[in-house]
Amino acid sequence: MRLYLVRHGETDWNSQRRYQGQSDIPLNRTGILQARKIASRLSKEKIDAIYSSDLSRARETAERIAQPHNLKVTSDARWRELSFGDWEGLTYPEIQAKAPDELALWESDFTGYAPSHGETLTQLTARVLSAFDELRALHEEKTVLIVSHGGPLQIMLCHALGVDFQRHWQFPISQTALSVLSLYTEGAILELFNDTSHLG
Repeated sequence: MRLYLVRHGETDWNSQRRYQGQSDIPLNRTGILQARKIASRLSKEKIDAIYSSDLSRARETAERIAQPHNLKVTSDARWRELSFGDWEGLTYPEIQAKAPDELALWESDFTGYAPSHGETLTQLTARVLSAFDELRALHEEKTVLIVSHGGPLQIMLCHALGVDFQRHWQFPISQTALSVLSLYTEGAILELFNDTSHLG
């Protein structure tokens, strides 16, 4: 099985460095242009199925990629970003000022501690791997594209490459960056990582 992993295009909250999580913030003008460019790059590739987070920034990016392939995008909430709960819409300095104790707890144990009304990395991992297992059973030996968010894509890379999930932060993923994984019974090969050459 071959996997194309794409992060959504830019939103205003991305450019303002705000924690976005599961807030449904649309692509901004830059994000729309980025989505067009990754769609153009992938227009000649063989893609059998396209999956996306159901949040509009990912779904719109996916739909632009799907158009030249005449494919329908399958939206799935399990590909959503980590929920940051009450922190969504805030910058890191604003969280430091508003909830310093909670932030310290999260930074010391983000696998088991969640922001108020948010979720843990462990919960994110469980839903992403549930979606992936289902997808792999449906599309064995096919080429599948997933448009999602930084967190879920980092989890996918850790899972495929046998890296501890707590080290997800070592896989930085840029807006509309393309990563390519080939999956085999014996393991995975990372053919491309965080490539944004289509953005010029």
